[in-house]
Amino acid sequence: MLDRSKVGHEFTSFSTDVEKGRLKFFAKAIGEKNSLYSDELVARAAGYKNIPAPPTFPFVLDLEGPEFWPVLDLLNMDIGRVLHGSQEFEYLGMIYAGDTITVTSILKDMFDKKAGALEFIVMESSYTNQHGELVSKAVNTLVYRTP
Repeated sequence: MLDRSKVGHEFTSFSTDVEKGRLKFFAKAIGEKNSLYSDELVARAAGYKNIPAPPTFPFVLDLEGPEFWPVLDLLNMDIGRVLHGSQEFEYLGMIYAGDTITVTSILKDMFDKKAGALEFIVMESSYTNQHGELVSKAVNTLVYRTP
């Protein structure tokens, strides 16, 4: 069983820059063909201040932290037993190329199913731009297959 006393743990916040090339690469990786997400002139002509981040991009920012998925170390989890359960996003503003985003995450909840064979870890993240504006929130649920 994973240590449920860790629920409520706040991870160290970090900031990362959103680069045009990363947005273009991500758009291509998810099969986004709308040039709004890859061409600055098209984005500006559509009224955006720069290339906007495609939907689901905030998850990429989670991986920019100083540690790869710090919840793994906190709960002493074997990455080979971790499955992606779900991901939900709430968009409160826009993320643009050139922004600096601060990511803050908390271990929100833990529960199990199948008599403890599957443990669920619920992470909540918030994404704030360089102007102090909360631009997105995410809830990520990991599934851990217990040994």
